[in-house]
Amino acid sequence: MHPRPDSADAERLAAEHDAAPAPIPESVIVKSIGFVEHLFLILVALMTVLVAALDIKEMIDTRSIELADILLMFLYTEVIAMVAVFYTGTGSPFIYPIFIAITALARLMVIQTKDMDPYTLIYQATAVLLLAIAGVIIARYSKT
Repeated sequence: MHPRPDSADAERLAAEHDAAPAPIPESVIVKSIGFVEHLFLILVALMTVLVAALDIKEMIDTRSIELADILLMFLYTEVIAMVAVFYTGTGSPFIYPIFIAITALARLMVIQTKDMDPYTLIYQATAVLLLAIAGVIIARYSKT
């Protein structure tokens, strides 16, 4: 038979039970996932800069800049900003994909306006409005 624990043992057991669990050390898997994440973010940034440079070269070669080209540069800027937010920790990381979606929709609307069904234009404009409202809500109420 096991002896009955006295009150000191009972208090010690209760304290151990209520204590927070010991933190789990970072495993190789967690470190590997973090490494791959950093690698992909660096690749995204490098590919974005490369594509932007190629587009700028094409604009220089053709000596033509259109509104769609300018909006495309904004898309590239937002992608770079999204990567920067990850590394600096400033701003809400959720707002940049919304900006990218708004800019992409605006670019699509500019490029396809001539051949577009009016209802499609209304749907896309409504999507831009909803994304803008979501962006305002996130920017206003985010804790970061």
